[in-house]
Amino acid sequence: MIVCITAKGGTLDSEFDNRFGRGAFFIFYDTETKNYEAVKNPNVDAAGGAGTKSAQLVSLKGAKILISGHLGSNADTAIKAAGIEFKPETGGTIKEIILRHFK
Repeated sequence: MIVCITAKGGTLDSEFDNRFGRGAFFIFYDTETKNYEAVKNPNVDAAGGAGTKSAQLVSLKGAKILISGHLGSNADTAIKAAGIEFKPETGGTIKEIILRHFK
């Protein structure tokens, strides 16, 4: 299963980024293979609609779960419409978050 986690950097040692639509990176982690892909968020500097555009990217990458901080109302609607489960998180490294949620 593919999980998307918002991060401040592109590695598993990166700190969690509480922002969704304007977070620096998305870490797409495969819970079965333990492999990951880091994708720099192209919507960081979007004039508007960053949350909705980011939700579309997460969906296109096949994520079934999104781990992030607070979602704006449009991002929340888009994530729900895509059938992606949202799990709120508050901090730590990406590796720590993976261990907390997917032992």
